[in-house]
Amino acid sequence: MIGERWTLLIIRELLLGPKRFSDLQDHLGGMSPTLLTARLADLAESGIIRRTALPRPANAQVYELTEIGREIQPAIRELIRWGGRFLFPPVPGDAFEPDWVMLGLDAIAKRTPVIKINVGLIVTHGKKSADFTVAGSESGTAIHRGITDCKATLEAPFDAVLQIVSMSVSLDDAIAANRAKIIGPVTPIRKLPQMFDLAERRRGTTTTASPQ
Repeated sequence: MIGERWTLLIIRELLLGPKRFSDLQDHLGGMSPTLLTARLADLAESGIIRRTALPRPANAQVYELTEIGREIQPAIRELIRWGGRFLFPPVPGDAFEPDWVMLGLDAIAKRTPVIKINVGLIVTHGKKSADFTVAGSESGTAIHRGITDCKATLEAPFDAVLQIVSMSVSLDDAIAANRAKIIGPVTPIRKLPQMFDLAERRRGTTTTASPQ
């Protein structure tokens, strides 16, 4: 049901929220309208997605995941975590949508108690950008669209954000290289690595004992 070409990419888009047919086409460059129609029909027949209408004033037909469809999110999260190692170095011409950042950050967000703080994040890619709030609490780290109640904001390309939260590049070095910019005090931004498990995973892979 989900192994056909393009199907997981359709599900990725719908994990971010309901989408019109044209929205899916825009974010799935290279997929023909005929094939997209067929894949959506198969997913609907399997009970993974449904077609519905947005309330007025939008009044548009959209596709969204059903409860069964949303249950695949943990598996998608693990695929993202596994695939993160192939993000560097960035390849010119790679497809990128800032909204995809939300899924990427969710995949590495801590799900154990973290410091209670809101940090703004502006992720850029060429002329595109997207705003997020990284919110810490006793439940872990949550990622929300838009910047809300944040004393400080980090602006950087996605690969620089990942390098900062993984502590593979220091915040100071990223700023000095013009790869990152801070709006507001720097102290909240320095706490970002504590809100994700990327730095811990990186330490785990680099401290493995070598065979003797």
